[in-house]
Amino acid sequence: MEKLLDFIANNPILVSTFLGLLTLLLWTESRKGGKTVTTQQATRLINNDNALVLDVREKKEFSNGHIVESMNIPYAKLGERISELGSDKSRPVIVVDAAGQHAGIAGKTLVAGGFTRVVRLGGGLNAWKGENLPLVKKG
Repeated sequence: MEKLLDFIANNPILVSTFLGLLTLLLWTESRKGGKTVTTQQATRLINNDNALVLDVREKKEFSNGHIVESMNIPYAKLGERISELGSDKSRPVIVVDAAGQHAGIAGKTLVAGGFTRVVRLGGGLNAWKGENLPLVKKG
C-alpha cells in the first residue's frame, strides 16, 4: 500500500491521466447501451408510457421470477430475435437482467437496431426484488 501511495505521489500527471481516461471510457460505454433508470423511474415508464420490459436473462432464470408482462429474449439471441419486439421503435424499452452485467450489451444491440428510447434498469432484477416489487413466477 505504501508503494502505491508513493507511486501516486511521484506520478500525479500519469495517475490523473489514467483516471480521466478510465472515467471517459466508463461514461462512453454506459451511454451506448442507454441510460440507467431506477425502479421508480421504470415503474413510471411502464405505467405512463407503455414501456416494453425486455428481460435478457436465460429462460430458466426468467421462469424463476420476472417483472409482470415482461418479454424474455436472452441477450445472446437478441440480435437474431430483435424483430419480435415489434415495429414501434420509439416505444420505450427497459432492459432488465440479473444485476446489470448484460443490459448494456443488449441496449447497444437495440440502439443499433433503431430503437430510440432504450434504458437499463439499474441493479437489474436484484434491485427490483430488493424493493419488494411484484414478480411473476412460472415453475
